[in-house]
Amino acid sequence: MASLEEVMKEKISADHLLYVSLKYTKTCDVILNLLKRWEIMMERSIEYLLEVLKKKKKIKVIPKAPKMRIDIVKDFFKKDEQIMKAVELFEMFKKLDILEKTREHEFRKGVCLRIKYLGKEVPVNLETLKEYAEILERFISYVKQFLLS
Repeated sequence: MASLEEVMKEKISADHLLYVSLKYTKTCDVILNLLKRWEIMMERSIEYLLEVLKKKKKIKVIPKAPKMRIDIVKDFFKKDEQIMKAVELFEMFKKLDILEKTREHEFRKGVCLRIKYLGKEVPVNLETLKEYAEILERFISYVKQFLLS
């Protein structure tokens, strides 16, 4: 059972990594830890959304398989662009361990982690991380609103 408190706890940890740790260390390891933290936060949020959907009798069961959980969220929220963007990020975060990564400019202002994902190279730098943070912030706000509706 996921709770909103768990989601917020992960968000606070991720925010600290983004706004404090990364500011001072500028390493790809911190970027990877941040992306992992966001993955955990998203996983808990999705679990929480599914529990709310089940309580509202919109779905019968919550599947155990992560892919099926994502598919239900994608199907149920397909018209909501904010949710879809966040789920796309989550899918990339889930595959981070197996994706090819290249580190650039560590310990410098332009630190960048290049990730090969879906046949493209995704540069993850401070700007990209701020964009991801905004997308995930909107997602968390939506999850809170969904709970109250």
